[in-house]
Amino acid sequence: MIRLVIPIALFLLSLLAVFNAPAYYLWLMAIAVTEYPLVFVAITIVVLLTGFWMRQYNMAGSIAGILALLLFLSPIARAYKVAATLPDEMDASFGKSTLPPQKPFSWLKLFSSVQNSSYKTFTYANYTDIQLNLDFYSAHAKGNKPCVVVIHGGSWSSGDSKQLSELNTYLAKAGYNVAAINYRMAPKYKSPLQIEDVKNALNYLRQHADSLHIDTTQFVLLGRSAGAQIALLAGYTLKDAGIKGVIDFYGPADMVWGYSLPANPLVMDSRAVMENYLGGTYTEVPQNYAASSPIAFVNPNSPPTLIIHGANDVLVAYEHSRRLNEKLEQNGIKHFWLKLPWATHGFDYNLNGPGGQLSTYAVGRFLDFVTKRPSQ
Repeated sequence: MIRLVIPIALFLLSLLAVFNAPAYYLWLMAIAVTEYPLVFVAITIVVLLTGFWMRQYNMAGSIAGILALLLFLSPIARAYKVAATLPDEMDASFGKSTLPPQKPFSWLKLFSSVQNSSYKTFTYANYTDIQLNLDFYSAHAKGNKPCVVVIHGGSWSSGDSKQLSELNTYLAKAGYNVAAINYRMAPKYKSPLQIEDVKNALNYLRQHADSLHIDTTQFVLLGRSAGAQIALLAGYTLKDAGIKGVIDFYGPADMVWGYSLPANPLVMDSRAVMENYLGGTYTEVPQNYAASSPIAFVNPNSPPTLIIHGANDVLVAYEHSRRLNEKLEQNGIKHFWLKLPWATHGFDYNLNGPGGQLSTYAVGRFLDFVTKRPSQ
């Protein structure tokens, strides 16, 4: 019986590679299934091999196991498909890259790991009731370098600057300074105070630019999820000429529309999350939802934008990115939308997974464009 039960369980698990997760813990499992596929492939192969000496239910178990194996491999196959056209598509959006040729996705890299580099922590803001810090990763290159300001996710109410720090290390090794910031969080601190935090972080980095070796004319804001909403809103409203670009990892770009179509409550009570951040329901404070929607502030002078989103995102709807992409197109803003058909929210937890590799490649290409060729 176990020869049938385990393959069927693996098959059901493998469905997370193609369908939206129906509950919170299954969403977490979906990240593992899609971004650590080789682990599940190995387990499935071992189970299939047991068929040589466990004859009962062998045929049914083998069919379920083979189907599971194919589905577990599907993120890799789809990553290769995206990678095949990604360089040319980014060339079309931003021009020919000045970077050395690099494959957007590699099978061998799935076996790699990323080691975090050291950083220094500084206090960038002292308010009457709270102190805010940032973690600064110095560029592994001489001279004044651009600075990427990273804004963490966590539904505006949790998370910190240590979140998903592997990309910070990667960017520092690539020659960029990185400042991963903390910000005031809901429900105590509501929008738009977080935009003030970003502004104060930029001011601090400018004031200490000499000691930190920062090129103050070249900042890029990078945010994930809730942090992406903050990054987009800051990039589009601060009118800071030093902000050369914004990188949006699966962020809510249209808070008005987002409230009208909430996430699956078994995954997250998205309306409650937004109410905590914006001070009430849409009926009570519609102006706060409009004022916190980055999409409402896109104009012909907005900075170039990189959008990265997985189609199976169950926390922040894919539609947010479609709407933002359309608005950027209407205003003639240089931008690119990296679409990952298999990926869910938080897919970049594994920097060397299928989604992690592609998004890291896209981030590198985007930074090269906005910081090294600002006149284009």
